[in-house]
Amino acid sequence: MKFAGKVAVITGSGRRHGLGEAIARRLSEEGATVVIADIGGSRDSATPDAMIGAEAEMRDVADSMPGAASTFCCDVRDPDQVQALAAHAVSAHGGLDIWVNNAGIGYIMKPLGEVSPSDWRAVIDVNLTGAWFGLQAAAEVMIAQGRGGRIINIASQAAKSGFMHAQAYTASKHGLVGLVRSASIELGAHGITVNNVCPNHVTTGLGKWQNEHFAAVQGISVEQYLKNMAARIPLGRPGLPEDTANAVAFLCSPEASYITGESMNVSGGEEPH
Repeated sequence: MKFAGKVAVITGSGRRHGLGEAIARRLSEEGATVVIADIGGSRDSATPDAMIGAEAEMRDVADSMPGAASTFCCDVRDPDQVQALAAHAVSAHGGLDIWVNNAGIGYIMKPLGEVSPSDWRAVIDVNLTGAWFGLQAAAEVMIAQGRGGRIINIASQAAKSGFMHAQAYTASKHGLVGLVRSASIELGAHGITVNNVCPNHVTTGLGKWQNEHFAAVQGISVEQYLKNMAARIPLGRPGLPEDTANAVAFLCSPEASYITGESMNVSGGEEPH
């Protein structure tokens, strides 16, 4: 029970079978109290109901945790809501030790000429600016507590390599690399580590949409698309939610106390740098 007595916030964790749920469960299994945070409902065209964690689903996720859990609705594009999320962790559970920026938009993918200014802003606002707001809010609480902490962004293989139809997504994830490199320098003196986890493709609900989208773009079946994907991964399969969750758990553990400013690949060998 490495995380007994620890409190962890995981944004974008309100969907069943998603990365956020897997991360929350892995930390909960090791004793952490977890806050299941998600947007709670559609706010605009960039946050359709089919792609976000609604309040009922958030409660289902929290109820499925092996340990103590609460829920909190938060649009990570709003710094006041992110600050309120950090305050909830403290008021409801007594502190904040782990913050995982997992919320992201990976479903606005179009050819370069079709990307609108609002598309671009939506992806950057959630994936990069939202992570910045989370890092800032978590660091403020952790510094005040004086006992260190762990801040982790769920980046992507797209933090290292480019992909078609993913200009904004790739730019946002590359931005997280620079963010942790700078933030880790400032927060190291406070015993706070800041890292990225960079998974390759994971077939969550979002991943299923991506499979269908890119298979259609290439004019092949989803089955063939997945076979092609597996063939280029040295370990022979796409990622699982648990692969990412295990990496997060490691970076939150005492064994990783001397690791900061890193962007760890979890790609089965597909991403070599």
